[in-house]
Amino acid sequence: MNNVPPLKLKDPAAFGRVGLVIGGSSAEREVSLKGGRAVAAAMVRSKISHEVFDGPMALFDAIGQGRVDRVFNLLHGPDGEDGSLQGALQLMKIPGTGADLASSALSMDKVRSKWVWERNGISTPPFMHFGPGEKNYQSALDAFGLPVFVKPTCLGSSIGVSRVKSESELLAAVELSRSFGSTIIVEKEIRGGEYFAGILEQIALPLIRVVTPREFYDYTAKYESDETRYHCPCGLPPEVEQNLQVQALRAFHLLGAAGWGRIDFLLDEQGKPWFLEANTTPGMTDHSLVPQAAASIGIGFDELVWRILETSL
Repeated sequence: MNNVPPLKLKDPAAFGRVGLVIGGSSAEREVSLKGGRAVAAAMVRSKISHEVFDGPMALFDAIGQGRVDRVFNLLHGPDGEDGSLQGALQLMKIPGTGADLASSALSMDKVRSKWVWERNGISTPPFMHFGPGEKNYQSALDAFGLPVFVKPTCLGSSIGVSRVKSESELLAAVELSRSFGSTIIVEKEIRGGEYFAGILEQIALPLIRVVTPREFYDYTAKYESDETRYHCPCGLPPEVEQNLQVQALRAFHLLGAAGWGRIDFLLDEQGKPWFLEANTTPGMTDHSLVPQAAASIGIGFDELVWRILETSL
């Protein structure tokens, strides 16, 4: 699964003027800013002509002034990863990295992406979703028991996610998730190892297994803790890992996603994978998973940035 094709371009001038869009106004702003600094530094080292923009409106102004030929999108969450930016770029005929409008919107929506997976035989943890005004959360506990996870439907980085171990914790978890969006999901806990498959072009990168002393791989474990451990190689037999890479790539493509991204899943005690979500604009910080997986097969950070840019060709 790791036969990486050769680079398409040798001359950085072939990319034209790149607009690197970061930050924005979502709850994942700080993650985007940190990753954006690393990507911008890589572009400097690779002599790629670029300009950095904080949020889509500044980018659109520059496009209107003819200062941008293509976009490296590193916005996470609403307005950057949900199809909004992608649709605007499509109308302006400006190529960008990552998934298109439809697949970005679908991948960002945990409810609808899980429906697609279920319909196509991809296992995903059982869940119930609750829209505005729906409050029968007890029905999820009756169906799944405890613990459960409560999540916003359209946000990443584990922001607004809670592991609920008792009924008394449920309402606070719901209120937290609803503070990030009007629709939430309550999902059955699947006990098992946490694995991540980076996607680059048409290949799945080596799997990463993450181990954290925290209750789950939450925001702190992802971006702040020095106790999180990343295992790549992941420790699975090669034939098992390859099969999981194939399944992850299929899960990614079923949502129409392309370019680059990441699929997150659990592997239960029986060795069955349970797919959690797709990310069409993964993080690029020093703790991020796609750069770690790429490095394990000899793709350094600067080359990774170059290859992501090539997906916009």
